[in-house]
Amino acid sequence: MQEFQTNKADITQHRLVETPINTIGNGEVLVKIDRFAFTANNITYAVMGDQLRYWQFFPPNGDEAQKWGIIPVWGFADVIESNSNELPIGERLFGYFPPANELVIKPAKVTPASLIDGSAHRAELPPSYNMYQRVNHEPGYDRANDDQRMLLFVLHLTAFCLHDLLKSNDWFGAEQVVIISASSKTSTGLAYGLSDDKNAPQVVGLTSDRNIDFVNSMDAYDSVLSYDRLEQIDASKATVIVDMSANTDVLSRLHTHLGDNMRYTCNVGLTHWDEPRQVEGIIQARSQQFFAPSYIQQRMKDWGSDEFNKRSMSYVMKSSAKTNAWLNIKQLDGINGLSEVYEDVCDGKIAPDEGLVVVM
Repeated sequence: MQEFQTNKADITQHRLVETPINTIGNGEVLVKIDRFAFTANNITYAVMGDQLRYWQFFPPNGDEAQKWGIIPVWGFADVIESNSNELPIGERLFGYFPPANELVIKPAKVTPASLIDGSAHRAELPPSYNMYQRVNHEPGYDRANDDQRMLLFVLHLTAFCLHDLLKSNDWFGAEQVVIISASSKTSTGLAYGLSDDKNAPQVVGLTSDRNIDFVNSMDAYDSVLSYDRLEQIDASKATVIVDMSANTDVLSRLHTHLGDNMRYTCNVGLTHWDEPRQVEGIIQARSQQFFAPSYIQQRMKDWGSDEFNKRSMSYVMKSSAKTNAWLNIKQLDGINGLSEVYEDVCDGKIAPDEGLVVVM
């Protein structure tokens, strides 16, 4: 048994650690992890590991464990041992897992549809990350769709929340939305939602030179520009920015170019995670970090869980269907397969139309 660990001080460094045999206590279950997705979003988890407590979900094993962390991943697992009356052997779960062979979970708040891990070390962590879906109870569940679900569900759920944030604030008075890192899967999920919304402003995608043709081919943006041509954006229009990149050079140039017409910047992803965080020219007073779990919690309070799930799932189904037209899934052979491509993910070298799935 192994787990994939990341050096918390230098996330480009990783190691594989042998894990002890798991034993389960009263009320606990042991799940065997079947498969999980690995995207740039997981690198964001590592970068924000201390600040947003991502390192706390799955404590690492091995020597000098305090120096290492386990990046959470979204995937599927099956119950192989159970001391729980509510969760029998054979249950299949979708949710948050470590990149490892197994995990011990303590099921709590079990319903026919879901449960949460009631383990003590997760008690103060965001509830949406502690929830697991009991997929065998879902009408029409089909394992053939697992890979797309792992790769797109979470990213497009974030896209739904971003769309709702912009719309509920009347687009912050903007006439155009500029999305930085337009090739990312969260960006495309948002762009598809905006393109389907007849009340949404025009949408401009910013991307690297190498991704221009790909982003144009998706037909999700009203216009697409490379980073070195961002000054062609109409600065006379009130603008809202959704930044998936944390590319502070691009953001500084864009804020400077737009000036007072930069109405609001939503900082989301960290595809350029190694950029300096504070750069002259960025208008911090009208910029805000976005944290999807907090937004989901608030909307569930506002609308109720059932209504939130109804609205968000409708959005995710539509945007995922459009994404599936161009998404190429690449399956990796276990943790060793992840180890072989991990540095490429950190360096942003994975093709934008490619989705990595680790099959255990």
